[in-house]
Amino acid sequence: MMLKTIYFIGIKGTGMASLALICDNLGYDVLGSDIPTHFFTEDPLRARNIPILDFDPKNIKEGMIVVAGNAFLDDHDEIMAAKANPAVDFYRYHDFLGKVMEGFRTVAVSGSHGKTTTTTLLKDMLDASYDTGYLIGDGRGNLENSDQYFAVEACEYRHHFLSYHPDIAIMTNFEIDHVDYFKSEADYLKAFESFAQNVKERLIVWGDDPHIAQMELPLKKMWTYGFDDKNDITVHNVEKGRDYTEFDVYFKNEFIKRFNLPLVGDHMVLNALAVIGVGLYEKTPLDQIEKGLQNFKGALRRYVVKEVKDSVIIDDYAHHPTEIKVTLQATRTRYPDKKIVAIFKPHRVGRVYYFANEFKEALELADAVGLCPFTSIDDQEEGIDIDITYLQDMIDGSFIVEENEADIKHLASFAPCVYVFMSSKNIYDLESSLEELL
Repeated sequence: MMLKTIYFIGIKGTGMASLALICDNLGYDVLGSDIPTHFFTEDPLRARNIPILDFDPKNIKEGMIVVAGNAFLDDHDEIMAAKANPAVDFYRYHDFLGKVMEGFRTVAVSGSHGKTTTTTLLKDMLDASYDTGYLIGDGRGNLENSDQYFAVEACEYRHHFLSYHPDIAIMTNFEIDHVDYFKSEADYLKAFESFAQNVKERLIVWGDDPHIAQMELPLKKMWTYGFDDKNDITVHNVEKGRDYTEFDVYFKNEFIKRFNLPLVGDHMVLNALAVIGVGLYEKTPLDQIEKGLQNFKGALRRYVVKEVKDSVIIDDYAHHPTEIKVTLQATRTRYPDKKIVAIFKPHRVGRVYYFANEFKEALELADAVGLCPFTSIDDQEEGIDIDITYLQDMIDGSFIVEENEADIKHLASFAPCVYVFMSSKNIYDLESSLEELL
């Protein structure tokens, strides 16, 4: 691609801001537009003096590459101006990212759960041995022309990951999500089958997933990982500590190495195992694989722990029942003697309606459950008329939590305990208010 001006519509979006910074590194002239409200993602953009304009179709100029964020529909004024101008190259975010990937050895991480954490582990592992760029769903991204590898989170929503053709890909699991878009479980699994066909060399898949039997995956280029010995990459002799896990890794039934990693929970062992598989395929020295994984400090909004006096506040992105379950299980392992209070703010009424029983079972792993109301426009879906009391009525003793003094005092009354805040939406203000009161 010839380098020229790139204009980002919705430049403050987490993926968009990261991609804008990457394009600035690669030598493009970068600018973009968004709403005036401050978002943390704009701070690094402003530090680079990347212009952020208000929306205006007059911002679109001939000769630009225009990249539109997926939150904006085709009737947006700037998108219409870009599409109407034959001298403008127009892309959606995922399509342009697919173009950027072509210049690097790309490893993509897909799956229903664990993408962000696994991509972070992958970036840390590769970076110990190679020049590695990355683009992660929590808003972090960096890529230089000199980088050899590019670690990318690949989201299945609206089939966006079909724009990617990575050299290697991880598939963490296949549990249906995004029920507002995918018509059925079969439709959901079909998307991953299509993505698997895009992978050029090696596919590393969680082999214990119950859906694999009904999927058509390219077996010749596939390695599986998991706890079951039938997998290509397996673990044995697992030793669990409060802030570490040790385990032996076997490849094709042959002992490879014992790893000691700063990870807690079986789900984190599986994430690490997938990344170890990438290292094995790339013939990375085993000590370097371990060294890179030991550099893992966590992903943004993925199990961020803060101690406040004699209580603990944990912030996590969990928004699907399976994610809530593993988050609370890991918390129980890490804090076996403490009371656990789960505070959950859902996203999309369709997800809560579809998975109501699963949400109930997962949240009941906590000792107490607080539920936050739906708050954003995109939570609503036509034909589903429920509010948070739909879930509250299913969970004995659960209570509603809103951003007011009485509700925050109620939360504080559980102290000392471990508070686990879980949401893909903004739940920071509630956390901050509780922290101040504690």
